[in-house]
Amino acid sequence: MVSEKMAGKRLDHYLILSGIGISRNRVHKLIESGAILVNGKRTKPSYLVKARDEIVARFEVEDELQITPEKMPLDIVYEDSDVIVINKPQGIVIHPARGHSSGTLVQGLLYHCRHLPQHPESKVRPGVIHRLDKDTTGLLVFAKTDDALSKLGIALENRQINREYLAVAWGDFPQDSGTIEAPIGRHMIDRKKMAVTPLGAKMAITNFIVLERFKIATYLKLKLLTGRTHQIRVHLQHYGHPVVGDPDYGGRSKSVLKSKNDVEHFENILKIINRQALHAYKLGFHHPRLNKYLEFTAPLPTDMENLLKYLREITK
Repeated sequence: MVSEKMAGKRLDHYLILSGIGISRNRVHKLIESGAILVNGKRTKPSYLVKARDEIVARFEVEDELQITPEKMPLDIVYEDSDVIVINKPQGIVIHPARGHSSGTLVQGLLYHCRHLPQHPESKVRPGVIHRLDKDTTGLLVFAKTDDALSKLGIALENRQINREYLAVAWGDFPQDSGTIEAPIGRHMIDRKKMAVTPLGAKMAITNFIVLERFKIATYLKLKLLTGRTHQIRVHLQHYGHPVVGDPDYGGRSKSVLKSKNDVEHFENILKIINRQALHAYKLGFHHPRLNKYLEFTAPLPTDMENLLKYLREITK
C-alpha cells in the first residue's frame, strides 16, 4: 500500500524505489503486460500513485546470469582508456541473456579490457551504451569507465550520438528521402517481436535517403533519431519495404514481389544473404573525457557487397 510520503510519484518510479529488485525496463514490460495492477486495474507507467493505493506485482525472480570473460577475436576500430569501438560481425549477441549465456560480445570485451563499468539497469550489460541485433553488423561503442558510461548514456538519451545504417529493402521507394515516424511497442501476439502499434509504444523516428535503385530492391542510408528495439526493421516493414533477408519482419516472404517473374531473383538473393541486409556503418559521438567529436565508419560486410553486386547485374 502506498504511503503518504511516496504519493505523487510515477508508478514506474515508485516500483523502482520500492526495492522490488527489477530494472526500469522490466518494470515497464510488467506494467504494459498487466502483471502490475493498481487497485485491481491496469494502468500506465506515468500514473501518479496516491496514498493508500494498493499495488500488486506478479512476476518471477530471474536467476542471475553469470558473466564469464571469454577470449574471442574482436575487430577493434578505436580504443583508449575511456571507450572502445567495435565493428561487430553477424551472429554475435551483445550481452548474456536467456539462451545466450556464452559467446557474447560483452564476454569478449571483459576478457580484453579486464573490467567494464556496471550498467545501472542490468548486471549483464557492463559497459553497454547501445545495442545491435544478433545478425546486424557494424559499429558499437562501449564504455570502459563509470564516467564514460554515464556521459554517453545521457548523450544517447539526448540524441547526441550519430548512428547511421546502410540497408537493402525490397521494392522501389516512392521517395528519394523522407522520415518514418511511427510508435513502436511489443507485438500483441508474438512477444519476442516489435510492431508499429499505439498500445504501450514509444515514438520512433527514422530518416532515410535512397542511395541506389534496383530491379526489385532499394539501397538505403538510414539515420536513427530514436533507438527502439528493431526500429529500422519494424519501420521498413511498416512502410511496405522490409529489409531484404529479414527472417522476422517479412524480408524472406515472396509477398514482397510485384511480379512472378522475379521469383528466381528472389531465391538467388536469399542464397546470397542469410540475414537482414542491415549494417551500422557510421558512428559519431563526443568523447566523454576529451570532449572532442569522434566519428568512425565500417565497410560493408562481404554478404552485403555480394548482394549489391547481384542487384546491379540484374538491373542493367
